[in-house]
Amino acid sequence: MPDQGEATPSVLTEAADQLVRLLLAAPEVAPGLVPGRRVLAVEGRSGAGKSAIARIVHDRLTAEGWPVTAVSMDELYPGWDGLEAGVDLLLDGVLVPFTRGAPEVLVRRWDWQGGRPGAVEHRAAGRLLVVEGVGCGARRCAPHLSVLAWLEAPDAARKARALARDGRAYAPHWDRWAAQEVEHYDRQRTRERSDTILVLP
Repeated sequence: MPDQGEATPSVLTEAADQLVRLLLAAPEVAPGLVPGRRVLAVEGRSGAGKSAIARIVHDRLTAEGWPVTAVSMDELYPGWDGLEAGVDLLLDGVLVPFTRGAPEVLVRRWDWQGGRPGAVEHRAAGRLLVVEGVGCGARRCAPHLSVLAWLEAPDAARKARALARDGRAYAPHWDRWAAQEVEHYDRQRTRERSDTILVLP
């Protein structure tokens, strides 16, 4: 699935540190329900570096003793035409339960190799939730987010990174997925609504 791009370690580290600071300083999404619950959404087009940044943020928060739940949109999209459906699965199974103080979130995984629904995972909800992937910053998700971060990189670099990871699986679908991204972001104006914009090489 799209988006496992890697930039230089120092750039990724600096960007991740900035997001950690923003998240820990952000308002709670569910004040009065579960103290301290906050949600970071890492957005941007395929290959921008969302997965890499989210992994570093997760690891840094965990190392500092924060209970963190991580969810990738790649786990949820029901196939190559499933961007919008993935947003619905995120909202219903993850964001709404998390911000209502539920002890766990529901990740309805997609079996990419089999092209069918996969395992349904009940994932423990920590005090912090880090979500990454196209669509996690959609307008209907916004009420459940503490920080919305937008990552961007040059088009050529994005495509090279995305295809370097799983080129044979992703290459035939690049244009198909990119068209969904364009249509989604044209409607959602996610970049314009973001709390911070991080530019990666």
